[in-house]
Amino acid sequence: MAMQSASIAQRFESYQPSKTLLVWACIATAVATMIVGFSWGGWVTGGTSRTAAATAGVVARGELASAICVQRFNAAPDAASKLIEFKAIPDSYKKRQFVDTGGWAMMPGQTTSDSRNVEGCATALAL
Repeated sequence: MAMQSASIAQRFESYQPSKTLLVWACIATAVATMIVGFSWGGWVTGGTSRTAAATAGVVARGELASAICVQRFNAAPDAASKLIEFKAIPDSYKKRQFVDTGGWAMMPGQTTSDSRNVEGCATALAL
């Protein structure tokens, strides 16, 4: 067995791969790296990252708008009675109308409230 190991080591040391084999080995290594990177490494394309960033921005704006709406609702002089009135409404559509009519979901600089802001605010107030 020791004799066979020595011959394998000698064969390995004396092996001289061709340039073609080296090029194909580099190409295969690059392809394998990309497959592993995109499959398990968490790599994404530029389009995917832009989509994720845009989605995160929309979600963050919605959360901020909901927080501002709830703060405005709670800062109103009759907040306690309005909250009781709001929670007594059984229908979620009518709850959104209540928030929209109250004007709490309208953001600064806007003339109308965004439906997503109203929905987020109504959901936050219902909790």
